[in-house]
Amino acid sequence: HVQLVESGGGSVQAGGSLRLSCEVSGITEGTNCIGWFRQDPGKQREGIVVIDDDGSTEYAHSVKGRFTISKDNAKDTLYLQMNSLQHEDTAMYYCAAKLPFECYVDASDFDNWGQGTQVTVSS
Repeated sequence: HVQLVESGGGSVQAGGSLRLSCEVSGITEGTNCIGWFRQDPGKQREGIVVIDDDGSTEYAHSVKGRFTISKDNAKDTLYLQMNSLQHEDTAMYYCAAKLPFECYVDASDFDNWGQGTQVTVSS
């Protein structure tokens, strides 16, 4: 049974930074694609970044150069370092996992989701 638990959200001023964490359990190393997504009320969910088991990543254009994904396999934790935050980054942020095939930010078959953590950026 896969479980994902996000933390680290909060309120920050534009230009600031936050680091989100996602504790992952129930996944066998080498079998999954994991990523970060976000959704603001009234808007479509957006894939931000994904990482597969060999460490290959894909970033959405909107966050490239500002956000960095990493994972600590020893702690079973996925991180999202967010720098130069903008008001437009305000959203609920989720981590999600799927089988490793076609590991892309726009993949529609992510089937395990966390509960989300809110990020609010004031301008």
